[in-house]
Amino acid sequence: MTLRTILHVDLDAFYAAVEQRDDPQLRGKPVLVGGTVRRGVVASCSYEARKFGIKSAMPMAEAMRRCPHAVVVRHRMERYAEASHQFFAILGDFSPEVEGLSLDEAFLDITGSERLLGEGLAIAQAIKKRVRAELSLVASVGVAPIKLAAKIASDIDKPDGLRVITPEGLLGFLHPLPVTRLWGVGETTREVLATMGLSTIGDVARYPETALVGRLGANTGHHLAALARGEDTRPVVAEHDPVTVGHQETFDEDVDDKGELAVLLLDQADRVAVRLREAQLRARAVVLIIKYDDFRQITRRTTLDAATSDGGVLARIAIELLAKVPIEPKKGARVRLCGIAATGLEPRDAPRQLGFDEAERQKGERLGDTIDKVAAKFGKGVIRRAVHLDEDKE
Repeated sequence: MTLRTILHVDLDAFYAAVEQRDDPQLRGKPVLVGGTVRRGVVASCSYEARKFGIKSAMPMAEAMRRCPHAVVVRHRMERYAEASHQFFAILGDFSPEVEGLSLDEAFLDITGSERLLGEGLAIAQAIKKRVRAELSLVASVGVAPIKLAAKIASDIDKPDGLRVITPEGLLGFLHPLPVTRLWGVGETTREVLATMGLSTIGDVARYPETALVGRLGANTGHHLAALARGEDTRPVVAEHDPVTVGHQETFDEDVDDKGELAVLLLDQADRVAVRLREAQLRARAVVLIIKYDDFRQITRRTTLDAATSDGGVLARIAIELLAKVPIEPKKGARVRLCGIAATGLEPRDAPRQLGFDEAERQKGERLGDTIDKVAAKFGKGVIRRAVHLDEDKE
């Protein structure tokens, strides 16, 4: 088996760290990023907040009970997406094989880069240095010959961690760890393994594989046995072109006014259009996403006559779809989440059938390109639709 060098890079407390970076008054304070205390959950929290036992996905009300003096900040996905874009640009300078797992973490296979850029430790140190210098954020990095160990290694010394696991030290690193560190071991599987007397990865490695298969089934049994032996052949899979580009929001208060939702959809469509243009893509279909207050979710989809990156066109179609969706407050059909997604993506430079309205199509997309240029020079939000101006006064 060819030895590989895999990095797992993870930005520490990402959303909260971006908020503390952008607002110096938040630095050193327990910061919670998420929704309202009454209904929201913690999307991210600073390390100052984690000292109180606060974790991501915890109800905000519980987090505030644990730390009454915490500062709650509403999430700003555009700022996080911007930082993520810069983060992945840095990673791309060290390897063409980058597999993003989320906005703030990724695997890199640097096997082919070491001859030019140095060994895994040197590359990890260089990435951490650039992230700190260019983004004013902190990254933890794990270096290992397999994905499993690299991801564990990046987490084990957080924050600002750096752990290198050599091929010779792989089993010595893995075997003392609890079985829950193995991918695929949730609470149910952990309980089964506990009844078999297996609590560490080393226990699993020493247990007869046939017995594991007998208790856990062929797929799970063989999978866990291989991982416990340090065998993880999964490659780093470079990013593919996106299948969909979307934006959705969960409301603090349920909404039953279609006019209010239409205004929101117009803003969401503009955001989606910006991302399409940044990726040099057009969309051929629009999807409306609605989740009701009883947690039922529906989607409605329309295929366009021609692919577009014009936010106005995306919004018009989404609002037309909204008009056909039932919203009946007295029957439990108030809206708690609304979103729009653009799909059927294709490159903007792909050939397309010209129509009689081609001039109008181009006009809308050129306007979008112009707005993008202004935003790049003066900042996002400097140009807004008139219908959204009143929101800034609230």
